[in-house]
Amino acid sequence: MVVGGSGVDTVVRVDSLPVPLADSVSVGPIREWPGHTGGNVAIGCRALGLDVKFLDYMGDDWRGEQVRERLTAGGVDFEALISPTGTRRAVNLVDRTGRRMSFHDARDPEDLRMPRAFYLPHLRRTRHVHLSLTNFARHLFDDIEALGVPVSTDLHDWDGLTDYHRDFAFRADLVFLSAAGAKERIASVMREILREGRAEAVIATAGAGGSYLMTREGGRSPRPVPATPPPGPVVDSNGAGDAYVCGFLHGRLAGRKLEECARLGALAGAHACTGEGSAALIGPDDLLVDSV
Repeated sequence: MVVGGSGVDTVVRVDSLPVPLADSVSVGPIREWPGHTGGNVAIGCRALGLDVKFLDYMGDDWRGEQVRERLTAGGVDFEALISPTGTRRAVNLVDRTGRRMSFHDARDPEDLRMPRAFYLPHLRRTRHVHLSLTNFARHLFDDIEALGVPVSTDLHDWDGLTDYHRDFAFRADLVFLSAAGAKERIASVMREILREGRAEAVIATAGAGGSYLMTREGGRSPRPVPATPPPGPVVDSNGAGDAYVCGFLHGRLAGRKLEECARLGALAGAHACTGEGSAALIGPDDLLVDSV
């Protein structure tokens, strides 16, 4: 089950990042891709053959309809509550190498809560839940822990300091984050998550630099996991981190060791870079064949 985090990405292709200061910059065709982190994880896990239930708030607007159509096309079983502030958005600048800079409009009101009667029946039937970094999702942790359901989350570019992320960092069993946020402090941030929280593993992704895995029994230094060369030209890194999560969870739910799960994540993430938006989804056959 995936909770929260759907929306629409507006992708603007630029020559380089940062963008030069100018009154006007000519760009190529501006595209819109429904997905965002929660939607991407739900669609990516479904493409890998997993049964997925997706729960979220979406706007009663045309962007919300784009998200609904994308989830339906991806075969995802989803239920959505109407958000009073509309569907989440992001504007992503993507350079020639596929690097991106994202401007995220979360929109959700601070006091937004998902009713227990809405999510509890699904939570009782799931064997794993992935919580997106939406504020209302943090309020599901008590019920998740009471039911003993394993939970994962993605902190994205957390710097290890911002308080908003701490509930997610310290109450999840599997914690993903980008190494870009904490930079040279990433090892100490990973150690803090293991020390202060309940996670069995913390995984930091570093794009073309691969990823890092740290577990409770694996020592105090992150273990490097090499990046996988993409199977084609890099087009867009949007959604690569979400694809990594999908590959990792596919392996974990199949009972594979954490190191092998990280390699599967790297394969899925590399594959995602070869298409626009979240269009390049790896299937179970390619994932497992490529991992041999």
